[in-house]
Amino acid sequence: MTKSTTHAPADSRILDLAASHVRLYGVERTTVVSIARAAGMSHANVYRYFPSKEALIDAVTEQWLKPVEAGLRDIADAPDPAYDKIERMLAVLHRAYRGKLENDPNIFGLFAAAAAEDRAISRRHRNRLQAELQKVIDEGMANGVFEPGDLRRAVAIVFDVAHRFIHPVSVRMDGATPGPQIDARFERISRLVRRALTSGVR
Repeated sequence: MTKSTTHAPADSRILDLAASHVRLYGVERTTVVSIARAAGMSHANVYRYFPSKEALIDAVTEQWLKPVEAGLRDIADAPDPAYDKIERMLAVLHRAYRGKLENDPNIFGLFAAAAAEDRAISRRHRNRLQAELQKVIDEGMANGVFEPGDLRRAVAIVFDVAHRFIHPVSVRMDGATPGPQIDARFERISRLVRRALTSGVR
């Protein structure tokens, strides 16, 4: 058997158990030993797949971010107007983050902590998001949908204006704010981003 055939099921089982432990006990009380015990293996065997608890926790975070990133890529590659794609991408992030915070707060907390500590998992996610946004903004400038200008500044203004809704630490800080209020604010910000891009970034 190849490595991928023998290891992938164990990887997946360990990740699922780690996520379950974080949900039940929180990240501080989740240990590699307890996960190994639940998996019916030694903790040394867990370390064969994940070299540290932090690596395992980051893999749990990455597991739920992957579908979000795939959704962003699908939107970026769609044949829709660039301004529509930008609004949809921001909406996907807003709903994914807010939904995770409300329905799976301990797992969302892993992501917020990684962002606050500027860990590699957070940087990779931000870089992927930035790449998809840049692709769409560049397309919009080329097609005349957005005013031509500095591409990097245009991407930066999207991040700056939408920060409250697409940065996990800010999303967590708004956790007590009622959903309808947050959604209304997001809609206003989404329109502001569109106006900034169509009128030109100064």
